[in-house]
Amino acid sequence: MAEGRLKAEQRQFIPVTFTLNGKPQEIQVEPHELLIDVIRNRFGFTGTKRSCDVQVCGACTVLVDGRPLSSCTFLAFEARGRDVLTIEGLAQNGKLHPLQQAFIEHGGFQCGFCTPGMILAAKSLLDQNANPTRQEIIHFMDGNICRCTGYKKILESIQAAAKTLRQRGSRV
Repeated sequence: MAEGRLKAEQRQFIPVTFTLNGKPQEIQVEPHELLIDVIRNRFGFTGTKRSCDVQVCGACTVLVDGRPLSSCTFLAFEARGRDVLTIEGLAQNGKLHPLQQAFIEHGGFQCGFCTPGMILAAKSLLDQNANPTRQEIIHFMDGNICRCTGYKKILESIQAAAKTLRQRGSRV
């Protein structure tokens, strides 16, 4: 064992109860564990991507209590008592969310790496503002980077989803 490493029985754990994709969860986490690692490694939700580890790319975006945040810098114990949504929890009863459908129909992705974070950030925006302007979408999505596209198709996808959601009169 490397010097300075604690034996398993000496490590500290924090009990965390939270909701993940609509289901209550109870887990023990170490104080330094990041939410992205818990989501991916303990629950198997690999749609949340690790990329920059410093809150600048948006690939790790999840919604916590409806707000987008970078799970790569959010400590897992901070999720206590909160509602966490990953891309895997967005579809309901096997039916894609209008944002997911719009990204497919309007080509809002290429490689797909940034797409889960983009969709979740866009969901937060549309939950707050059902009819955002193009400029409002651009401003809100500023923290999500796509290295493949010129963003035109992403904007079109979000605008199309907003229209669909308005027509349905819902904030699905």
